[in-house]
Amino acid sequence: MPLAILSRSFKSSLRVRVFLLTVIVFAAVGACAYLAFNSMVDRAIIRLGTLFAEKQVLYDRYRGLETLFREASLAETLARAPTIHDWARDEDDPEKRARGIAELEHYRQAFRDGSYFFVIHESGNYYFNNKANEFAGNQLRYRLTQDNPRDGWYFKTIQESRGCQLNVDHDDNIRVTKVWVNCKVVEDGQVLGIIGTGIDLTDFIREVVNIPQIGVDSMFIDHSGAIQAHRDPNMIDFHSLTKDLKSKNTLFALLDRKQDGDALARMMEEVSRGGKSVASRFVTIGGKRYLAGIGYLEQLGWYNVSLMDVDRIIERDLFMPIAALLGAMLVLAAALVTLLFKRSVLDRLSGLEKALHQVEAGDYKPGADERGGDEISRLSRALTHMAKAVGDHTHLLEALVKERTARLEKLANHDSLTELYNRRGFLEAVERERNRAARSGERPGLLIIDLDDLKKVNDSHGHKAGDMVLIEVGRRLSKVARNYDVCGRWGGDEFVLLAADCDSKSLRIVADKILAAITSKAVGIGEGTTIPIAVSIGACLTDPARPLDHFIPNADTALYEAKRDGRGRAVIFEELIPPAV
Repeated sequence: MPLAILSRSFKSSLRVRVFLLTVIVFAAVGACAYLAFNSMVDRAIIRLGTLFAEKQVLYDRYRGLETLFREASLAETLARAPTIHDWARDEDDPEKRARGIAELEHYRQAFRDGSYFFVIHESGNYYFNNKANEFAGNQLRYRLTQDNPRDGWYFKTIQESRGCQLNVDHDDNIRVTKVWVNCKVVEDGQVLGIIGTGIDLTDFIREVVNIPQIGVDSMFIDHSGAIQAHRDPNMIDFHSLTKDLKSKNTLFALLDRKQDGDALARMMEEVSRGGKSVASRFVTIGGKRYLAGIGYLEQLGWYNVSLMDVDRIIERDLFMPIAALLGAMLVLAAALVTLLFKRSVLDRLSGLEKALHQVEAGDYKPGADERGGDEISRLSRALTHMAKAVGDHTHLLEALVKERTARLEKLANHDSLTELYNRRGFLEAVERERNRAARSGERPGLLIIDLDDLKKVNDSHGHKAGDMVLIEVGRRLSKVARNYDVCGRWGGDEFVLLAADCDSKSLRIVADKILAAITSKAVGIGEGTTIPIAVSIGACLTDPARPLDHFIPNADTALYEAKRDGRGRAVIFEELIPPAV
């Protein structure tokens, strides 16, 4: 009956027809607008979430590197120490053993955990000491054997191609659980043992992965996907090096779908090859969708993974009142509602999308920040706040990377003991000085300064005293150097200086001045003990038009002559050349 009445009204009344047609048309327009709106919101959430995921992974990567890179670098340096190699080749020699233990104890003070371990391959002996120096004089704790499954980590590590490897493990013999840094000691392709340190697992989790962030869960995994660090200790896979893959706690085991695991495996391969610094995609865990971001820590052999609940980071419920508003507007005239919808919704969403493109382009101060109180304004402010957070993370990361680059550059070009240029840094600085000298027509002088009898100082007073002598010589040499002079540590007990704008007479003056400055006063090594310094100097003039390597033999010849004639003197190469007849 009501349908019959409506049919008669539709046929007889233009108003009803217009009203009904308007409602139908606007309903269709509203439906299309709703679909377009929902699509734009989804795109905004996915794009912003993906960008946030990438920045989060880079942020987590820095935290992981800052915590572990220093320890791995120190362990690698210790693995190359000559005293360690000498001891590993002849373990039973008391003198080599004493020097090796002293080297380990020296690095123990530098390791953050205050502990070290060293396994000598030939005997399988395991040496260890902790922060409390509990095992001083008794560092040999036990012996590793191939038939002991708990020692499998060692034999697995020496078979790996990587020089250093991380392993989360509980050592039953010394009763500690740590993130172990295992570095191979290799000489001429032969494995002499494994050396390294550990970081307390609880401290590592607290400082690296247990930082509270709403909707973000961070973890570190190895190449097999085994979880190495997680805020929940029960999720961590211990003894990963020696366990069968099926018995490991892996990230893949958390996923609901096999295709997600295959996709994550491809992402891991991609970032490890260097194709991308960060890869991200959506995965399903426990029936819920997460945005997974993966980066690769090449120095450590780990992947850092961030799982983000996008719905918690960007709440979709904010957009539901818009749908209700659209339904209420259906009763209004089609043109008015369409115009109002366009001005109040679509144009503003277009501004949000434009602002999102600005964020993607690297402008973290989008102009879409609105002062209103409705959902789109709140979304706009959320976008602005998130863009600011991403920008702050980016600037922080850039600053930290810049600082890290400067520190690494200093380590690469400066001697860590004397803080002078090392050989590499000296040669680079010399090239700049030679270019300047060539433009100004100057002729630099090259001086090689060799400490006499430094070995006797080390043997009599210890390597620490020898280091103090080297530091003091470097300081005195730097004090004598002029503005355009370049000085550095050439190697072991040799220093080098490129003196700007010299001739034979001024080169002699510079050499004598250096000789007097270095040898004028004995070096104090503590407790009232002083050590006299004696050096020999070989010097020669150079030509900016020819490479420095051409003149080094001349300076070496002069240095040899200075040592042959009794040491403690300076010889100029030009003075050795007989005058032309």
